[in-house]
Amino acid sequence: MTTIDWDSAAGSFDDEPDHGLLDPVVRHAWAQRLETWLPRERSEVLDLGCGTGSLALLVAGQGHRVTAVDRSPRMVEQARAKLAGTGTEVLIGDAAAPPVGKQRFDVILARHVVWLLPDPAAVLRHWFGLLRPGGRLVLVEGVWNGVGLSARQLSALLAPFTERVHHEPLSGDRDLWGKDVDDERYALVARAEPPRRHTEVVDVHLILRRGPDVLLARRAGTGYADGLLHAPSGHVEDGEDVREAVIRETAEEIGVALEPGELRTALVMQHRGPGGNPRTGWFFEAAYDPERPPYNREPDKCSELAWFPLDALPDDMVAYCRAGLDGYRTGEHFLIHWHEDGDTVAFEPRGTRRAVPLPAGGARTGRLHHIELWVPDLAAAASGWGWLLGELGHVPYQQWAHGRSWRRGDSYVVIEQSPDLVPGAHERRRPGLNHLAFHVEDRARLDALVARAPEHGWRLLFGDRHPRAGGDGHVAAYLEDAAGYEVELVAGAAPTRPGPPAPAPHTDGWARRRD
Repeated sequence: MTTIDWDSAAGSFDDEPDHGLLDPVVRHAWAQRLETWLPRERSEVLDLGCGTGSLALLVAGQGHRVTAVDRSPRMVEQARAKLAGTGTEVLIGDAAAPPVGKQRFDVILARHVVWLLPDPAAVLRHWFGLLRPGGRLVLVEGVWNGVGLSARQLSALLAPFTERVHHEPLSGDRDLWGKDVDDERYALVARAEPPRRHTEVVDVHLILRRGPDVLLARRAGTGYADGLLHAPSGHVEDGEDVREAVIRETAEEIGVALEPGELRTALVMQHRGPGGNPRTGWFFEAAYDPERPPYNREPDKCSELAWFPLDALPDDMVAYCRAGLDGYRTGEHFLIHWHEDGDTVAFEPRGTRRAVPLPAGGARTGRLHHIELWVPDLAAAASGWGWLLGELGHVPYQQWAHGRSWRRGDSYVVIEQSPDLVPGAHERRRPGLNHLAFHVEDRARLDALVARAPEHGWRLLFGDRHPRAGGDGHVAAYLEDAAGYEVELVAGAAPTRPGPPAPAPHTDGWARRRD
C-alpha cells in the first residue's frame, strides 16, 4: 500500500488536468466516457475515493443520484462545495469499507483507488456485495512510473466474482489527460453477475463405414475449416439426447434415415480448438446400406462427399475429426484432444499429436494384456503380421533387437525371434496355440483382406469351403503364414433357425474344416 497525505495534497489536487477537469476539452472527454460506462436510466452511483468530487459532479450532471466517499476531510470539504445543489451526499470514510450501511447501488465508481488497497481482492468482494443484481463496477486504473495495477492484474482479481468484464484502453486518448501519455491507463467495467457454471457444446459425429472405407464431407461456405474434410456432424440441440442428434444430423446432411439400433458408440472426446472453448464430441458408428446411399443434402455447406480408407486417411482434414478417427481405428474409446493456441484447425501430418487416450474403467483383472508369438524368422513375420495387424487397426508399439509389437487399446501382440527359441517348426495341431481369431467389420472388409493377403505372405486355408469353413452359421477366413501360424478373421455369424443352440464355431469348427 502506498501512503499519501491526501489532506496535504488537497490544495493542489485539482491542478492536474484529469483531477480538476477545469479544461473544457478534458471535462468533455470524461463526460463522454462516463455516458458509455453508466446506465442510461437514472441510477444510484457510489463514487469511492472521490477526491474533490470532479467525476461525481459529471455523474450528477448526467441525472444520476450520487453518494461520494473520501477518507480525507479536506478533500470532502472541497467536494461538498463543488457538489452543492446537486443532491449529492458526500461522506468521510474509507473507500475499502464505505459508511453506507445496508444501502445498495447500481454503480460503484472508483478512479485510481484499487492500486492503493492493501487487500484488493477482499475489498472487491465487499464492493460487489454493495451492488444490486446486474449492477456494475467502473474501475479506472493504470500503471504510472512502475507502480499501479495492470489491466491483466485487475482482471484476474475480478475473475472470481464475474465473467462480464469490459476492458477499455485509455492511454491513447490525450483529451482525458490533457497531454500525451505513454504508460498503461484503462477502465474496466465489471457486471455484478457471478461466474456461470462451466458449460460445453456437445456435438455428434457419424463414422459411416463401407467396409474398410469411411465417408467424409468437405466443408464449404461455413466460415469454419472450409476446404477441409470432416465426418458428418453437428451440435446437439435443446431437448435431444446424443443419439437423437446424430440421427437428425445424418438425415439433414447426407439424407440417410438411421434407426437407433443401427448405431454403435465408437468414441467420446473432449476437445478444445486453438483459442476456443472446450466441447465434448460423441462419435457414432453405422454401416453403409446400399439401399440407402448417402448424398449431399447441404451443397451450401458441403462441396463433396467421398469415401476414404480408414487406414489411409487424407491429410486435408479437420484435426479434431482426424484425432477421433485415428483413435477409433486403434480401438480407443475416450480421448482428450487439447489444442495449443498456436495450433491450426487443420490436421498437420508432421505436427504434434494432441490426442491423449483415457483408459476405460472396470476391473483390469482378467483382461488380455498381450499375446506373444515366438517365430523362426523375425523379418518375414514382422512383414506379414505387421500388414495384417495394421489392417485390423493395431498400431506399432514396441521394437527391439529380437521383436516387434503392435497395440490396440490396452492389449498388444508380440512377434519375437527369441535367442532362447528351440529348434523345430510351429505346428498348430500339436498341443499349444492353434490360432488367433480377430473380429472383422463385415463381409466386404473380410473379402478385401483375403484378396490382399497373398501379397503379404498369407495363404487362404480351406478355400473350397471359404467363407463357411467354420460352419454354416459362421462367416470367417482362415489364413496361414509361411511359418505355419494361423489367424481366423471373423466377419460375424449368420442368423440361425429357431431350435436348440448350435455349437459355437470355435468348438466344432476345427473338425468341420479339417475333415
